[in-house]
Amino acid sequence: MLNPPTPRPSRPTAPYTGRPLRAVVVGTGAIARGSHLPALARLAEEGETEVVAAVDIDADTVAAFCAGARIPHAYTDLDRMLAERRPDLVTIRTPPTLHRPQTVAALRAGAWVRCEKPPVPSPADFDAIEAEEGTDGGPYAAIVFQHRFGSGAEHVRRLLAERAMGRPLVAHCQTTWYRDGGYYAVPWRGRWHTEGGGPAMGHGIHQMDLLLDLLGPWSEVHAMAARLVHDVETEDVSTALIRFAGGTLATVVNSVLSPDEVSRIRVDCERATVELTHLYGHANDDWRITPAPDVPAAQTAAWRDFDADVPSSHLAQLRELVAAMRTGRRPRGSGADGRTSLELITALYKSAFTGATVRAGDIGPGDPYYTALHGGAPGWAPATAEEVPA
Repeated sequence: MLNPPTPRPSRPTAPYTGRPLRAVVVGTGAIARGSHLPALARLAEEGETEVVAAVDIDADTVAAFCAGARIPHAYTDLDRMLAERRPDLVTIRTPPTLHRPQTVAALRAGAWVRCEKPPVPSPADFDAIEAEEGTDGGPYAAIVFQHRFGSGAEHVRRLLAERAMGRPLVAHCQTTWYRDGGYYAVPWRGRWHTEGGGPAMGHGIHQMDLLLDLLGPWSEVHAMAARLVHDVETEDVSTALIRFAGGTLATVVNSVLSPDEVSRIRVDCERATVELTHLYGHANDDWRITPAPDVPAAQTAAWRDFDADVPSSHLAQLRELVAAMRTGRRPRGSGADGRTSLELITALYKSAFTGATVRAGDIGPGDPYYTALHGGAPGWAPATAEEVPA
C-alpha cells in the first residue's frame, strides 16, 4: 500500500515562466525512443523543455539511452532522481502495473506527469492518483491520448459539437490489429495484474477515447469478449454496443487477431457521414466527409476545410500540456476527462463477463470491477490468489 500523502514542495505563483521546463523520461524502451523523446527534443529546440535525466531499472540500457540523446543524468532509482533533479515534468513509459506508484511519487515531488496508456490497471488506481493531484494549479497527471490532438480531430469535434452536420445518430469504432505469439512472450503482456486488460485496454483505448472525445458521455454498454487464439489471461477480442447520453448508438470492436490491420471511427449524422481510417496516427487526409444528397456543394466544401494539417502526435499533446503547465490549468486527458475511457473499458469487461448491461456510474468502491477489470469472474480471473480482488 502507498504511504499517506506528504506535503508537496511549495511552489511560486508562476513557477514555469521564463525558462525551459525540466523534463525526465521514465522507462527507456522503444516508445520512449520513438515518440516521447523526439517530442521533448522538438520542444527543447523551441526553448520550452530540457531533458535533464532518464530512469530505467537496467543501468546499461539507461546509460546508452542518455549517451545517445545527450541527456546528462542516468538513474536506476526514481526516488533518488526526483530528489536530486527536482523535475517539472515526468514522462512515464513503463508497464501499466508501475504507473500508479511512479505517478504518485512524481506528484508528491511536485512534478506534473504525462503517463502512457493504459493509465493504470483499475479505476481504484486512477482515483488514488487523482487524490494526489494539486487542487489549485497542479501538479496534474495526464494520460497519453495523442489521437485526440491534431487538426483533423479538432475540426470534426467542432462540427459535431455545433451540430453542423445534424445530430450524430450511429457510430462505429474499430481497432482491429494483429499480434502473434512473440508479442505475448513479454512476461507482463496478456496478464490482468500487470497489463490491466487485453486489446480493449491496451490497444483499442486510443480509438475509444477519441470516440468519447467526439461524442461526449456514454450512458450504457453491453459487450462480449473471448479468447479465440492466444493463451493469455485476458481476452484477445471484444465487441460492444454503446448508447451515448446524446442518443447515439455505437458498435465497438477491439481485436489482435486481424491480419488486415486498421483503426477506424465512423459517425453517421443526419446530414453527413464522417469517417477516420488510419493505423497508429492520423492526418487531415485520413478523414473523409460524405454529405447527404441534398446538401449544397458549398456547405460540403466548408465541412471538408480542415485548415493547416497538424497530424495527431505526441508532440501535439505535449504542446498543450506545456501550455497548461505555464498557465496552471488542468490539461486535457487528466482527472475526470482522463478517466472516461477507463470507466467505459471497465464497464465493457463487466458486461462481457456478467452478461448484463452496465450503465455509467455503476462501478465504484465495493464493486469487484473497481479494483480489477476481471472482477474475479470465473474463467477470467487469474489463478493466483493475490490477484483476485477481495
